[in-house]
Amino acid sequence: MPTAQIADRAVLLVTGPDAEPLLQNVITPDLSALNEGEARPGTLLTPQGKILFDFLISRTGDGFRLDCRSDVAPDFLKRLMLYRLRAKAEISLEEQSPVHVSWQTDSPASWDKSTSVADHRFPETVVRHYGEDVKADAPEEEWHRLRVAHGVAESGSDYTLGDAFPHDILYDQNGGVGLRKGCFVGQEVVSRMQHRGTARRRLVIVHGDAPLPASRTDLTANGRALGALGTVCGNDGLAILRIDKAASARQAGTPILAGDIPVTLTVPAYAFTLDGGGEAETA
Repeated sequence: MPTAQIADRAVLLVTGPDAEPLLQNVITPDLSALNEGEARPGTLLTPQGKILFDFLISRTGDGFRLDCRSDVAPDFLKRLMLYRLRAKAEISLEEQSPVHVSWQTDSPASWDKSTSVADHRFPETVVRHYGEDVKADAPEEEWHRLRVAHGVAESGSDYTLGDAFPHDILYDQNGGVGLRKGCFVGQEVVSRMQHRGTARRRLVIVHGDAPLPASRTDLTANGRALGALGTVCGNDGLAILRIDKAASARQAGTPILAGDIPVTLTVPAYAFTLDGGGEAETA
């Protein structure tokens, strides 16, 4: 069971009797579907539907734990405070809260669900641990390889906050957006994209015939940019691409290149049909 410490993470706590209704009306995931002992992806959007903050959310005590990037955590805290108004909820930033992740484990009954939760983004058992009592025995690079293999994007590495919609990173298909839960910030834009099927940028897994070039390198077909690489781990990486253009290139037999490296594209098993131009198979 490899375990890695994830650098540059922070934890916000939202507690109190109004913690759930406060968050349910603001963030994208449906908290009524969030079970004890699991973490689901989520975002706080701009009114225009762009991702302002991304995080993993899990239940803890009488509230919620929001696991986010440490560099944006203070701004995330301030933004949530703006929405609190008269709600009976306390919002705080935990000091010195290390985050570890374990995988290749099949014994969830042994976890302490108050400090360890299953990461809902993965089809296999991946567990995030909060607190000081976990020891790392694997490099963080192995965690990023796991993310790449399963098409799990994170801001900073794979996209810029303020520049992507939830559909771009498959949050409409992996539980990161509660499409039927009702209002949240940016909901009108997300709902319109869903019902009109207008999502054209999508996250894909990229495999190169040789080690891929650096992150931010363009992926091209016939010299035209389709998108750019995000996380890169050897021959494999992630990218957010114009899927309609990628599908046209594939159907025409036009090579898709990362720099000058030929690549193939795949998607997570649960997600959209690649050669369908980016339309989701399921909502």
